[in-house]
Amino acid sequence: MSTKPTTTDLEWTELDQRAVDTVRVLAMDSVQKVGNGHPGTAMSLAPAAYTLFQKVMRHDPADADWTGRDRFVLSAGHSSLTLYIQLYLAGFGLELDDLKAFRTWGSKTPGHPEYGHTVGVETTTGPLGQGVANAVGMAMAARYERGLFDPDTATGESPFDHFIYAIAGDGCLQEGISAEASSMAGHQKLGNLILLWDDNHISIEGDTETAISEDTEKRYEAYGWHVQRVEPKENGDLDPAALYAAIQEAKAVTDKPSFIAMRSIIAWPAPNAQNTEAAHGSALGDEEVAATKRVLGFDPEQSFEVSDEVLAHTRQALDRGQEAKATWEKGFAAWRTKEADRAAEFDRIAAGELPSGWEEKLPVFEAGKGVATRAASGKVLQALGAVIPELWGGSADLAGSNNTTIDKTSSFLPAGNPLPEADPYGRTIHFGIREHSMAAEMNGIALHGNTRIFGGTFLVFSDYMRNAVRLSALMHLPVTYVWTHDSIGLGEDGPTHQPVEHLATLRAIPGLNVVRPADANETAVAWREILKRYTKVFGKGAPHGLALTRQGVPTYDREVTEGAVKGGYVLFDAEGADGTKAEPEVVLIGTGSEVHLAVEAREQLQAAGVPTRVVSMPSVEWFEEQDQGYRDSVLPPSVKARVAVEAGIGLTWHRFVGDAGRIVSLEHFGASADGKVLFREFGFTAEAVAAAARESIAAAQR
Repeated sequence: MSTKPTTTDLEWTELDQRAVDTVRVLAMDSVQKVGNGHPGTAMSLAPAAYTLFQKVMRHDPADADWTGRDRFVLSAGHSSLTLYIQLYLAGFGLELDDLKAFRTWGSKTPGHPEYGHTVGVETTTGPLGQGVANAVGMAMAARYERGLFDPDTATGESPFDHFIYAIAGDGCLQEGISAEASSMAGHQKLGNLILLWDDNHISIEGDTETAISEDTEKRYEAYGWHVQRVEPKENGDLDPAALYAAIQEAKAVTDKPSFIAMRSIIAWPAPNAQNTEAAHGSALGDEEVAATKRVLGFDPEQSFEVSDEVLAHTRQALDRGQEAKATWEKGFAAWRTKEADRAAEFDRIAAGELPSGWEEKLPVFEAGKGVATRAASGKVLQALGAVIPELWGGSADLAGSNNTTIDKTSSFLPAGNPLPEADPYGRTIHFGIREHSMAAEMNGIALHGNTRIFGGTFLVFSDYMRNAVRLSALMHLPVTYVWTHDSIGLGEDGPTHQPVEHLATLRAIPGLNVVRPADANETAVAWREILKRYTKVFGKGAPHGLALTRQGVPTYDREVTEGAVKGGYVLFDAEGADGTKAEPEVVLIGTGSEVHLAVEAREQLQAAGVPTRVVSMPSVEWFEEQDQGYRDSVLPPSVKARVAVEAGIGLTWHRFVGDAGRIVSLEHFGASADGKVLFREFGFTAEAVAAAARESIAAAQR
């Protein structure tokens, strides 16, 4: 650990200090006006945020999505005003009226920063620690992007070199996800990542001594980070000169991520509220706001006071941004001339397009052969990896089980790693046994742009990932989760590893598309559709979760399984006694490994003279996107006898089978035994499905 002196080349004028104090006034007034919020941290962090946005970061407020920009993540999302006020001052598009509308209906300044809602917000934060992992993902993506487009240029000289800055609070670092992500960042030696820790010793329940006593700086040293501490001024305020010097040192350390511990006093300089838990999440009150304004030299009778001088000064960020972008564009143009092929690839990837002929590389699996859908997914990834260089990913230490190794000869690992396949720009990510941070890092990778990310683990461990998966859906991010071992069919590992409620609970997340293919060919079709659905346009993208089998399942004809793109389709239609198509008397709906049970049950019912249709529905979400006419053609409203079969709780299926319908489901935990035994003992047989069909037919006739 090192401590830097406060002497730097930072230019800091009285106008800069007045701007910082203006930030504090705006933070107090914004919360006071709406009556709720988190003023204290925004007040104490004002010098740090101002230094980043006005003195350090390379960005262009007029072009917030500029490829060459530095990224900023406010992991401590409750202190959203820390970010909003800087976006206002620098000219990203927020104005004073937006701050006055803080946390109100329809405003651009919601309670926590929301990606896609406010220009300049790089990620949605709020659940503590998520932003730390997002920042780690962004730093990983930046390195992989450089490997795609400019791997040979010296460090710091490529147009693809930039930094990821993040601010985290005590709560962020107490959450386990930040520990997972920080361990990963240290292992990966992400020298483009700089994390600023707001060490203010206060959380909702008071002094953080109530909950934590570890040496956080030594913890980060143990992770492999470059660690510095910035002490406050004698009056308790954050020292921008010391912070600036620490950031410059951090930027020079290219083989480690950097951790800067900033000791601050929450709500500084409020005379009575500073250093109190009340200042964390409550308005300070009119008297305390007025008293603080007096301390800062502001008129206590005015609200939202911003002098013309201050705003003119901070809006110079627009000029600096334009100049920085122009300089970058010269280097980018030189790169384009030098690397014409890579430049063409950049243009394609940046546009969200896939390479010509990629679909022809998708494997087609032989009908009738038993193949586990996890194995089919692995073959798809290996086939596409050769032609889609921006596609990369891995698993949470389960690559051999998830079949997520896109390239066995190329692992995303830093220089100096002893493994023979180690490559700083490698294709296969080893996330380690860190499912939660893996999901949030995938979000960061997607947010960074210019790559397509996937990550795998067992379906049952999606529970560990759920908060990050929810944020994937909230942000409409095109990430792909590969969840294998999707039912009791995984066998002897038993109920701790056998998902039962997971499919239903994941389907309950708005905006998440869950895809459970019936066979190998549906798996290939699903991957193709997921890649086609990729979009960088906010509000149009969506995360996908593939639920894949451990055990082999029968393979159906590829031409028929093309229907999987619509989420649900007729796999086998009803037939009359003469073998010609007939109106179904009952419809059997299945997903994943249970589709073949529906197919076998159909054979029994057809032999008994009951015209039976089998519908494979790999994705409820995709099916419900289709127009009513198509959905009715698959599930005719006139056919009331319906059976849904899925080896999990039946919560999903009531709306599809109706009052006369029956559901063959699993409403309890599994057991440790061979998967075939479990299916038989728990009633997942063709005979059970056929019996449920007869019950439904009888109920429909009553």
